[in-house]
Amino acid sequence: MLKLLKYLKQSAIQVLIIIVLLVLQSYCDLSLPEYTSKIVNVGIQQGGVEQALPTAIRASQLDKLLLFVDDNDKDFVKDNYKRISKDTLNDKDYKSYLKSYSALEKEDLYLLNTKNNETIDHLKEIISKAYLPLSLFEGDSEQAIKVQESFKAGLPKEMADQDIFVILSQMPGEQLDSILDKFEEQFKQMPDSIMDQMAITAVKNEYIAIGIDMDKLQMNFILVAGGKMLGLALLSMIATVIVGYFAARVAANLGRNLRSRVFRKVVSFSNNEFDHFSTASLITRSTNDIQQIQTLMVFLLRIIFYAPILGVGGIIKALNTNTSMAWIIAVAVMSILTLVLVIFAVAMPKFKKMQDLLDKLNLVTREILTGLPVIRAFSTQKHEVNRFDEANKNLNKTNLFVFRTMTFMMPLMMLIMNIITVLIMWKGAHGVDAGNMQVGDLMAFIQYTMQIIMSFFMISMVSIMLPRASVSAVRIVEVLDMKATIEDPTSTQPTVMDKKGVVEFDHVHFRYPNAEEDVLSDITFTAKPGETTAIIGSTGSGKSTLINLIPRFYDVTDGEIKVEGVDIRNITLHDLRDKLGYVPQKGVLFSGTIDSNIRYGKQDATEQDLEKAARIAQAAQFIDEKPEKYNESISQGGTNVSGGQKQRLSIARAIAKDPDIYIFDDSFSALDYKTDITLRKALKEEIKDATVIIVAQRISTILNADQILVLDEGRIVGKGTHKELLNTCEVYKQIALSQLSKEELENE
Repeated sequence: MLKLLKYLKQSAIQVLIIIVLLVLQSYCDLSLPEYTSKIVNVGIQQGGVEQALPTAIRASQLDKLLLFVDDNDKDFVKDNYKRISKDTLNDKDYKSYLKSYSALEKEDLYLLNTKNNETIDHLKEIISKAYLPLSLFEGDSEQAIKVQESFKAGLPKEMADQDIFVILSQMPGEQLDSILDKFEEQFKQMPDSIMDQMAITAVKNEYIAIGIDMDKLQMNFILVAGGKMLGLALLSMIATVIVGYFAARVAANLGRNLRSRVFRKVVSFSNNEFDHFSTASLITRSTNDIQQIQTLMVFLLRIIFYAPILGVGGIIKALNTNTSMAWIIAVAVMSILTLVLVIFAVAMPKFKKMQDLLDKLNLVTREILTGLPVIRAFSTQKHEVNRFDEANKNLNKTNLFVFRTMTFMMPLMMLIMNIITVLIMWKGAHGVDAGNMQVGDLMAFIQYTMQIIMSFFMISMVSIMLPRASVSAVRIVEVLDMKATIEDPTSTQPTVMDKKGVVEFDHVHFRYPNAEEDVLSDITFTAKPGETTAIIGSTGSGKSTLINLIPRFYDVTDGEIKVEGVDIRNITLHDLRDKLGYVPQKGVLFSGTIDSNIRYGKQDATEQDLEKAARIAQAAQFIDEKPEKYNESISQGGTNVSGGQKQRLSIARAIAKDPDIYIFDDSFSALDYKTDITLRKALKEEIKDATVIIVAQRISTILNADQILVLDEGRIVGKGTHKELLNTCEVYKQIALSQLSKEELENE
């Protein structure tokens, strides 16, 4: 799979954009639970009061607070609060402050005069501790009344009726410090959250006393926090859409590049490479396998970067919210990992089998569709339907096993999520009850935990696709890494002008890869321009194999083949094949028109060239009878023309190319006797300067050849003209007598 990532180089900038956007999306998604917590804790429970530190406080109230502050901290508190009064403010400022703080009309106020976070944190620590004894000494709760009565009980009778704060302000420092020490012991036993809540309550009461509109303060906080949440959600949505767009583009480009490279690689294969892959398998690899990679790539780009960021960020955020429930996250992660690994281990082997079975189904389908005429002729439709059903059922059975296994994923994931939610609620409820945790923090922890689980769930969804895509990647890499046995030479040699069109076989031997015996042995002959060299022999004697060596469909095992005086292994494949006009044993036409098929080897051929080629190939007559003539359409494989017409168009295609060397691999077999004679006569007249090599089964086709080679079991057992071979080659004589009578041979 990693080998295919190098094909993403062209999309590197888009991938980088995707990563940046995914980081942004993760930030937005991870920020939402925090705002939910603030809305519940601050907006609802705390009435919009964000911190246990008053931004404005009455002078009398600050004096009371300072009674419970160490001498060292009193100056620090006063230095960070600015005193304002009716006398110190001008009329404009006074009226402005009075709208917000109506208590300013009665007494002076202190306003927080710092924005430094460290300073604010230190002030909160000092004042939140001071608020506890202050609330007990001036509160009306049952606990506060007991503290006040206890305090007054230890005072002289003449002081019992005085204000507690007047008494505290008149106390010696040592006595007041001893009281503060007792409260300090209580502070150590109380959770920080309870102290903060008590301080927040005191701040709220102070704001009410000052005249701040608490309903407006609360609503403003909720609206601002809600607005930020909507903004983050909108930003996350935009990032998600853009990521989806770029991920689809990158995956599509990767699929396009892979298809292009696989196709180019397959086109460069020699017959030897095609022996390693069936046509059906190559089609599957070029389509279904690449589609699997393309689909996986979309998910990888959208999830594989996003999920880890979300998961790690969720863990960090959750632990910052409450560390006492970290074990629940660990349980969730381990449960999901175990589930994914088990399902992965069960399903992985089946994914490879699925692709092999898909190859098999494609192979059977292709064979049946290609061989429909034969199937119908032999009335074996039922047998072929059963063969198709067997391949189809095997694939279906494997598919069902895999997808049934995968169906367990979602229900089990949901079960884990619900169990984890119950655990968090159970543990969190105890924390809220004990004052160690706020409701908003509990809600945020649940959301972070769900985000963590969802990140692993997303990774598990990719892991479901990964096995099949990995198998597909291996199959694609097999094609791309297949080393071609026939390649262009590193250095080439120029052809000899004096030997234009000359083909020489010099003691050529050939055997197929992994074969034990040679198919051709010690083949030596020369085909010259202006002459026709014919090759004949019994079926399996190696005729087609011999001429397939000339265009280097295979390379010789020993010896050498020269074209125009140069070993063909020292000529580029393009230059070599550009000299050849090859007509295969089975006529091959491409979808298009008659014009495009004849022009296939020479795109710049003129209309006169096409008409001449068609006339020589004896195709002009039936072309002229077509309604559209040369613009008549040809269906895929040439199924809308007869076998003889297909063969004549194939011959016309080679003639239109006007090569130096013509190779006809039994290309006249579908022609009637009269057309065969006429075509060969036209060839003799029109291409008399070219080298012609003909493989034939019919004696009548090669009677007038300048040189006839007789092959038998891969060896040349006769060489000469027709008359010479009748007298010198028993194999040729037997072939001739099997096709013509003695009288016909003598007449010939």
